[in-house]
Amino acid sequence: MASKIVIILVLILDIVAFGLAINAERRRTTAQVISDRDVNYKYCRYDSDNVATGYGLGAFFCLLFSQIIIMAASRCLCCGKGLKPGGSRACAVTLFIFCWLTFIVAEVCLLAASARNAYHTKYRAFIGENPPSCETLRKGVFAAGAAFTFFTAIFSEFYYISYSKSRG
Repeated sequence: MASKIVIILVLILDIVAFGLAINAERRRTTAQVISDRDVNYKYCRYDSDNVATGYGLGAFFCLLFSQIIIMAASRCLCCGKGLKPGGSRACAVTLFIFCWLTFIVAEVCLLAASARNAYHTKYRAFIGENPPSCETLRKGVFAAGAAFTFFTAIFSEFYYISYSKSRG
């Protein structure tokens, strides 16, 4: 029988991770090119609010803890007693693979987006030159992390339930 405490705890962590990733997308850093006529150059002005990086890292760690709990509760499918043959075992193995694939993609998106969002270039250009490159995080990277967090939540919950049925 699947542990209700594990299911609820993992679900709460996944919902928090999803919410943090969505908020990170909404609050990601933006930049503007500003002309300073007094010293004759243009520069990039970034939002001082860099909370999106914290949200992204929070989502990263919530999803990581969720995955650790599921894998510890199920002994990562490879340790412990073998599963009974049948549909539940096949479903558990398939969901295990999808759970890990979506987890890895979500974690890469969240970590890369957080790192890129925190980076601010100091490039300046003189008025006669091309404007400076005010590179920021592309729109949708945190959202992709949120989407894969959602899929990881679904796959991990169903994986744990299928795993528990196959063991019982």
